[in-house]
Amino acid sequence: MVNELENIQVTEYWGRVVSVQGLLVEIIGPLYAMNVGAHLKILVTEKLSVICEVVGFKDNVALCLPFSDVDGVRMGCKAVLLSAEPAVMPNDGWLGRVVNGLGEPIDGKGPLPKGDIAIPLRNKPPKANKRSRVGAPMDLGVRCLNSFTTCCEGQRMGIFAGSGVGKSVLLSMLAKYTDSDVAIIGLIGERGREVQEFIEDDLGEEGLKKSIVVVATSDESALMRKQSAYMTLSLSEYFRDKGKKVLCLMDSVTRFAMAQREIGLSSGEPPTTKGYTPTVFSELPKLLERAGPGENIDDPTNDNEPVAGSITGLFTVLVDGDDHNEPVADAVRGILDGHIVMERSIAERGRFPAVNVLKSVSRTMPGCVPEEWYPIILKAKKLMATYGDMEELIRLGAYRAGTNPEVDEAIFYHEKLEDFLSQRKNERTGLIEGYHILSDILNSPVSMAGESTDQLPDGQNVTETKGHSGNPFGFNE
Repeated sequence: MVNELENIQVTEYWGRVVSVQGLLVEIIGPLYAMNVGAHLKILVTEKLSVICEVVGFKDNVALCLPFSDVDGVRMGCKAVLLSAEPAVMPNDGWLGRVVNGLGEPIDGKGPLPKGDIAIPLRNKPPKANKRSRVGAPMDLGVRCLNSFTTCCEGQRMGIFAGSGVGKSVLLSMLAKYTDSDVAIIGLIGERGREVQEFIEDDLGEEGLKKSIVVVATSDESALMRKQSAYMTLSLSEYFRDKGKKVLCLMDSVTRFAMAQREIGLSSGEPPTTKGYTPTVFSELPKLLERAGPGENIDDPTNDNEPVAGSITGLFTVLVDGDDHNEPVADAVRGILDGHIVMERSIAERGRFPAVNVLKSVSRTMPGCVPEEWYPIILKAKKLMATYGDMEELIRLGAYRAGTNPEVDEAIFYHEKLEDFLSQRKNERTGLIEGYHILSDILNSPVSMAGESTDQLPDGQNVTETKGHSGNPFGFNE
């Protein structure tokens, strides 16, 4: 109640529309009461109004972009200042709901309850010296990610992929299977057809109960797409500050960057690399740095010590033309704490999720992996790297078995490791369970050309090695 009283404006400020050029609306009036980011309401008729945001100033006019179509807006329309610092007031009653970038419900389930705390949409990240460290390893439910790019609570990871490679499907698996208290899902510039499918089929009724979905489809304005990304982080911050373990999923950061490019070009910014404006690369860290561990907070239920909530961020990046070094991908990769690379060539041969383990990195490894499992992960990556180096020769039949024991071993384990990396959409594998499966694969006896084998009743082969161990770790069997 106190927060609502503080946000009430005593004086009403308003101006007039003096120009409309494309999507850019110029407003003259009390510029001293406006600031970049302020919201105004343009009164078109008694029943129709358009909300817009101030994106800059030029020649004594405010440059504004609308959240919706400007149809009907004309010279002289009254523009009322709504708020200098837009904020959202969520509460736990928002869980299970679908909202737009303005925090309005779009699921037909009635109005949303208002909370007591106003969270600014353009909030600043916690101070670096007050932030907690990343927490324990987080179970994502996808074994190739759990095993080879282990993610910790409060870590920020990027999922880099071209169009049609399967990043949205992977994101739906993460939304469904990740172990978290709350999930905030931002669908930025998403296809309208896929929104309902994602909510009903991928997230499901149980997943939606602990989630809030923020939606801005591709046909909506650039400002609404950008605002939806900020709304996603603001809702995540609300639950983080309550000490919750929050999973923040955003699909995709690239569409946020494209929206910012449209806004920048409309307001007169000069285009730089591939048409992206300078503010794109200044806004990306401001958005992404908001995810991560929070500050220590006092928990009334815990008398021992303060606790800290966290935002574990998983952001998809749509790489342009499968070029993983294009400007947005390169900038995002340098900001986040790791990257998961998905490749079209892997998807084309039928392995999903199409993650290239050797090109993917988690910056918290190896510190977050138990010591007893780390040698197994290193061995698996070494085998995959060896096979990758010789893959063309193997497929052409130019490699002769027995020439190199390391290559022979990599060939033997290749299909088993490929099966391990493959996972169906409706299948979940826990963190420790994945380690055990990988250990069982790499401890299976190796059978290579030139070595005699004995057949076991279950169809397995035991190798009588000649100077070469069939147990890569030397474990006692």
